Amino acid sequence: MSLVLYDTKARAKREFVPIDPERVGIYVCGPTVYDRAHIGNARPVIVFDVLYRLLRRIFGKGNVTYVRNITDVDDKIIAAAQKSGRSISDITAGTTQVFQDDMVALGALPPDHEPRATEHIEGMVAMAETLIARGHAYEAEGHVLFDVPSMDGYGALSRRSQKEMIAGARVEVAPYKKSPADFVLWKPSSEDQPGWDSPWGRGRPGWHLECSVMSEKYLGVPVDIHGGGQDLIFPHHENERAQSLCANDGLETFANYWMHNGFVVVEGEKMSKSLGNFRNVDEVLADFGRDRGEVARLLMLGTHYRKPLDWTAAGVREAKSSLDRLYTALAGLGDIDADGDDLPDAVVAALEDDLNTPKVVAELYALSTAANKATDAMERAKIKGAMLAVGEILGLLGHDAEEWFKGHDTGSGHIDDLIEAREAARVARDFATADRIRDELLAEGIVLEDSADGTRWKRAG
Repeated sequence: MSLVLYDTKARAKREFVPIDPERVGIYVCGPTVYDRAHIGNARPVIVFDVLYRLLRRIFGKGNVTYVRNITDVDDKIIAAAQKSGRSISDITAGTTQVFQDDMVALGALPPDHEPRATEHIEGMVAMAETLIARGHAYEAEGHVLFDVPSMDGYGALSRRSQKEMIAGARVEVAPYKKSPADFVLWKPSSEDQPGWDSPWGRGRPGWHLECSVMSEKYLGVPVDIHGGGQDLIFPHHENERAQSLCANDGLETFANYWMHNGFVVVEGEKMSKSLGNFRNVDEVLADFGRDRGEVARLLMLGTHYRKPLDWTAAGVREAKSSLDRLYTALAGLGDIDADGDDLPDAVVAALEDDLNTPKVVAELYALSTAANKATDAMERAKIKGAMLAVGEILGLLGHDAEEWFKGHDTGSGHIDDLIEAREAARVARDFATADRIRDELLAEGIVLEDSADGTRWKRAG
């Protein structure tokens, strides 16, 4: 089987065929650094980190280039500076560092390039000039706007009608626009706003322009894979696609594969500061320790990347307990060396089927159960090698097993957490998860007894 990925534009899974197997490129839209990253920002980092690891395994580490940008000029950043009284440079530098530290704590590999928008203003001005020269943009009152009706096929990515696109973009009503759907490439800056010289006066770029410029600079056009959160399909990626196609004469495709991860909700509700359920990454990490970022990572990988992810307290507890079980199995194999680093066939098949990480996680649990039962030295060595290989591709099991448990409760609290997670799964009628938790406890020698008064446990034998 070959790698198959879901292409948002095609609305279908497609076999991944790189433009050049020795120069595979992936561009993922990164954060706007006006505030700390939340768990919704972290999800695409984790998803595309797994894809990056997989591509490097298939095509070779030196043949894959991963670019993830930093948006460090934006109206949200200006607003944050005005509200806090801090300088823009102080906000962007500090927030960027926190984001990078948080992603490391979540086990993400650094991208090969992490360009900042402010480092590529010259390229953005040049692309805006090219679009004007080709009749796809115009200047109006110090602004440069993309002329949406000038492009055939605008909307092909999001598949929205013009009316839906205007509503979805929450476009600014401005008298200088030729069409309500036209979007800003360049805007004027006041004296108290960041700005750069341009043919249209001192100003700053619109949000969409930066990614077109930086993607082309580091990966060329077309790019193999362009990714991000589902919320970026429109308007951001739709507008990126429009700019890049119109700025490059004869270019028919900006990205060969568009990939988008689903939204994150908290306890079944949209994450919102007004609801009090807004979870920043550093707050989540503080709940179980910054050196336990694998807990958040495992929770996220337990749901397919294209589906909505429900971040729940029960899910966090189950992920923590599951990692304890995995590390317990590894600790039990500590007396032998791993034999090989090949991924099991079932894991390869799952990864190649549009990154089916939930199935890979299930295979990892199965390996841990086998590890607890195995007595033959050769079998135990092969299981250990397979567990570490699966852990590496998922970005898990990176700790020494003994170190993982230092200061870490794995006694009856661990069992009680699992029983609680099982009960939550049963209430939700997720009987597959409930059965898996029961079976894994049994593999650890814990027998559950269900009764009208609740669930009790005892040790087998």
